[in-house]
Amino acid sequence: MTDRRLAIDAWESLFRAQHEVFHEISSDFDDELGQAEYDVLLTVTRGPEMTARLRDVTANMLISQPSVSRLVDRMVSRGLLTKCADPDDRRGSLVTATDAGAAVFRRVASAHGKAIAERMSPLDDAELAQLRDLTAKLRRRPASD
Repeated sequence: MTDRRLAIDAWESLFRAQHEVFHEISSDFDDELGQAEYDVLLTVTRGPEMTARLRDVTANMLISQPSVSRLVDRMVSRGLLTKCADPDDRRGSLVTATDAGAAVFRRVASAHGKAIAERMSPLDDAELAQLRDLTAKLRRRPASD
């Protein structure tokens, strides 16, 4: 059985660390590319031919589906993405990074990656791997009873 007080202490420490680190690296984003736009482009640029289904983009975001749709539409109007019907699912859409979108993403991702590596530098490689594995374990949903 999990020690309740220890679980709460660990949760609070994890939450505060995430909040502080996030605050420190939030300066990586600017008017050219905000954090939510970066998150969209992160998913899209990892897809084949820099394309992803809109539902997959939404699944990776921490905002609602309507908010993601509005964000994507704004990114389309800014020339960062294109959007079209998904030929395999007419109810869905595909979004693709434009050359301009990919270029701004690469620029911000490079600076953001450096800031993350610097902020995480107090941990050695074994600790980073352990942190990655522990947080992945926390993200898995427990089996239903």
